[in-house]
Amino acid sequence: MTLRQNAGSGPGKGLIWLLLCLVALLSVLPSLRLLLSALLDWRQGSDSSLWRVLSNPATWAALWHSVYTSGLGTLLSLLLGGLFAFCLALTDIRIKQLWVFLFMLPMMIPPQVTALSWLQLFGPGSILLNSLGLAPGFGSANPLYSAEGIALLLGIQHAPLVFLALRTQLQSLPKEHIEAARLHGASLWRVFFDMVLPLCRTALWAGAAIAFVSALGNFGIPAMLGIPISYFVLPVHIYQTLSSFGPSMLNDVAALSVLMGGVAIGIVTLQGHMQRRYALPLIGMAGRALGFTLGKWRLATEALLAGVLCAILLAPLLALIVTSLVPTLGVPLNSDTITFAAWRGIFDVQSATWRALTNSLFLSVSAAVMLMLLSLPLAWLLVRYPNRALRWLHSLIDIPYTLPGVVLAIACILLFTRPLPLLDISLSGTLTIILFAYLARFLTVCLKPVHSSMLQLDPAMEEAASLAGANFSQRLLHIVLPLLAPAAFAGALLVFLTAVNELTVSALLWSAGKETLGVVIFNLDESGNKVLASAISVLVVALIAIVMLLLSALGRYFPKGVIPWQN
Repeated sequence: MTLRQNAGSGPGKGLIWLLLCLVALLSVLPSLRLLLSALLDWRQGSDSSLWRVLSNPATWAALWHSVYTSGLGTLLSLLLGGLFAFCLALTDIRIKQLWVFLFMLPMMIPPQVTALSWLQLFGPGSILLNSLGLAPGFGSANPLYSAEGIALLLGIQHAPLVFLALRTQLQSLPKEHIEAARLHGASLWRVFFDMVLPLCRTALWAGAAIAFVSALGNFGIPAMLGIPISYFVLPVHIYQTLSSFGPSMLNDVAALSVLMGGVAIGIVTLQGHMQRRYALPLIGMAGRALGFTLGKWRLATEALLAGVLCAILLAPLLALIVTSLVPTLGVPLNSDTITFAAWRGIFDVQSATWRALTNSLFLSVSAAVMLMLLSLPLAWLLVRYPNRALRWLHSLIDIPYTLPGVVLAIACILLFTRPLPLLDISLSGTLTIILFAYLARFLTVCLKPVHSSMLQLDPAMEEAASLAGANFSQRLLHIVLPLLAPAAFAGALLVFLTAVNELTVSALLWSAGKETLGVVIFNLDESGNKVLASAISVLVVALIAIVMLLLSALGRYFPKGVIPWQN
C-alpha cells in the first residue's frame, strides 16, 4: 500500500538517488565488471580467455567433480532435512524448539570447521578414538579424503536449508483435509505418501535447488578434503588458478567464475520453473502443526533424532575439543597429557590468531551495523514508493548472495585491481575490500526481515503524522524506525552470524596481516597445526552458539519468521 503524502513531505530526491546508487554499487557493479573481464577478448576466438577455459580438460573435470559432490550432498540434505521437517512439523514429539535449534546449528558453523571436526573424528590420528582405543591402524587412510567424504559433509552442512523450505510448506498444509482422511480410516503412511508428499513437492524442489547451489559454491569443505588427494571442484580450481601467475590469469579466473555463476543461476532458474509448473495453492493456516500422534513410536522417533544429532553434531564437536587439549596429534588425552597451550596461543595479542579474531569481529560487526543502517530507509522506500525500477533493483539485491562466494570475490578483485579514480587509493590487500564484499553479499540477509516487517506496518500512522505537519525525517525517526528496530536488529545479528565464520570470499581477498578466522583455520590445517586449528574452531562454534541463543532469547520481540529456527 502506498502512502498519500502532502506535497514536499516525501523523501528528497537526493536520498532516493543515494540509496539507489549504493545498492547498484553493491549489487550490480561487481557482476558487470566480472562479465566484462570474461568477455573482453571474445573477438580473439580460440585465443580468448573464455575459449581457453572451456577447452581446458581441467575445467570440465572440476565441473564434473562439483556436480557429482553437490548432487550427492543434495540427496543427503533432502534425506536429513526431510526427516527432521516431517517429524517436527507433523508429529507430537516433545521439545520441538530445542530439536530445531540443534539441527540448525551445523548450518551456522563454518564449513572449514565442519571439515576439521570430522577429520579429527576419523582416521588413525583421531585423538578421541585413540583415547578410547578405537582408532584404526597406523597408516590407514582417512575415509573422508574422497569425493563421497566431501558429499557427506556438504549434505550435513546444507540439510537445514531443506528443513527450512519444507517446514514452511508443512505449516501451511490443509489440516482439515488431512484430518478428514484420517477419520475415513486412512493410515498415517497412506496420508503421508498420498497427501503430504505431493503437496510438498514445490518445497522439495526449492530445498534441493538451494542445497545444490550452496554446495556448488562451498569452498571450505572441498578444499580441506579435496586438495590433499588432488580432487578439485570449481571453487578450488578457481582458487588455484588465481594463485598462478601470467598475463591472462585474471581473465581466466573471470571466465571460470562466469561459468560457475551461470551454472548456479541455471539451477535457480530451473527450480523456479519447476515450482511454477507444479505449484499447488494451499489454504491452511501457517503455524498450525498437524500433531500426528505417534503413541508408542514417539520415544523411538525421539531416539532416532537424538542419534542423528549426536552423529552429525556432538561427536565431531567432541573430537575438536579433545584435539584442542593435547600437545600434538597422535597423543591420547589423559590427565598427564592434557594442556591448554593452544588456548593460550589464541589470546596471545602478538599472534596471527588474535589478529584474525579482531579482524573477523571488526568486519562482521561493521557489516552488520552498516547494512542495518542501509536496510531501514531502503525497506521503507521499497514499500512506500513501489515502481518498476525499484522492483528491478530489489530483485538485483539477491544476485551477490545467489552467486557462489568465490565468484563474488573474483568480481571484487577485478573491480578494485586499480586504484580508485579521483582518490588514487588502492583497496587490494586491505580489510576494506573484504568489507565491501561482505556488504554486497549479505545485504539481502539484513534487508529481508526489515522489508517483511515494513510490509506489515499500517501506513495510516504515517499519513496521520503527515497531515499533522510532520516532515519526512520526523516520520521516519519517530514512527518508522522504532517499529522496524527489532527486525533491523535481528537482521544485523543474522549478518554477524554469517559473516564471522565466512571463508569462501575472504580466502581469495585476504593478505598478510588481514586474515580472518576462517582463513587462519584453513591455513593452520594446511600447515599441519591441527591442534591450534581445533582450538580456534571450538571458539568459533561457542561464539556462534552464544549469538544464536541470544537471538532465541530475544525472539519474542521480533516479527514472526525473522529467526530461521523459530516458528
